[in-house]
Amino acid sequence: MIVAPERIPVAGPSISDREVELVADAARNAWYKNHAEFNNRFERMLADYVGVRYAVSTPHCTAALHLALAALGVGPGDEVIAPDVTWIASVAPIVYVGAEPVLVDIDPVTWCLDPAAVERAVGPRTKAIIGVDLYGSTCDWARLQDIADRHGLALIEDAAEALGSLHHGRRAGAFGRVSAFSFHGSKTVVTGEGGMLATDDKDLFDRVLFLRDHGRNPGDRFFLNTEIAFKYRMSAVQAALGVAQMERIDELIAHKRAIFNWYRDRLSGLNGLTLNAEPADTQNSFWMVTIILDPSRGLDKFAMMAELDKRNIDSRPFFSPLSSLPAFNDRPSATRFVTPQDAGKVIAAYGVNLPSGYNMTEDKVDIVAAAVHEILAGRG
Repeated sequence: MIVAPERIPVAGPSISDREVELVADAARNAWYKNHAEFNNRFERMLADYVGVRYAVSTPHCTAALHLALAALGVGPGDEVIAPDVTWIASVAPIVYVGAEPVLVDIDPVTWCLDPAAVERAVGPRTKAIIGVDLYGSTCDWARLQDIADRHGLALIEDAAEALGSLHHGRRAGAFGRVSAFSFHGSKTVVTGEGGMLATDDKDLFDRVLFLRDHGRNPGDRFFLNTEIAFKYRMSAVQAALGVAQMERIDELIAHKRAIFNWYRDRLSGLNGLTLNAEPADTQNSFWMVTIILDPSRGLDKFAMMAELDKRNIDSRPFFSPLSSLPAFNDRPSATRFVTPQDAGKVIAAYGVNLPSGYNMTEDKVDIVAAAVHEILAGRG
């Protein structure tokens, strides 16, 4: 049996001397009149990279989505359409603002929102749509925008996993009225924890700044709050780490794509297995290299993960359908449009994220790919 000589983790960042230098600078100097220096730089770099006018740093992507919904006026009595297959953080903020999530099926190729399923779920209470760019793939943003425009809905892009991806010449995070990013330690760009909200809408940007700091305008020194709002700011030390990472963004994306190409070269001919898609006119940043096993192989995602674990290889399961989680047991209205035959259920049951951290080399990919071949060979 193939066994990695040392544990191969599923994810992890790339930290250079530049990150250490800027973090130390922030710890020493980002106070007094310099307190916002690194946050402003990080926000400007992200906005310029994505191609939008404004960006607001937050403690995590969940906060960015929460602020987006609150700033858009989504609240009790409203419904927000979102994919059934995603991490729960994409949907939890809908509940935070008192609205009801409406989960729908995903596209079997991109693993993102199925526009036809979205269209079927639009109703009189629908206020917004959240599209999730899953594992670096991108939604069909033109079709989603058309649905949003025809029905007068706000379109939100959850680009937490897709920084660096391209869709018809535009970067992930440039679609819809507002977008959100994650800089969690497993992501393409990291700040440890951290997020960003991005938009071209000046009114929305101003409202987000107001809500982000306990319902007061930026620069307020009198503490005369006019609303009860949130405390969603990023620290200067985190922002400094983000600045250094954004200085290396092209290098980081190139490494992610190289990792995927190494896997593709070694696994693409293996029957009963498919990898992340990259449709025409898109470029996937391949945050996590993901395999989908054919059910005929007799291995679901958890069995495959157990086999990899025996070989000293870490992995992650494809996100389970939210409609299958106990957290949604008391929300039957949220799952009423999810179809039993949805291809997303099969994908979610048989999908595994392979090691995709920046420590991956061709030699490590050789070990993981050989292990996948060995495991599947034992299953016919």
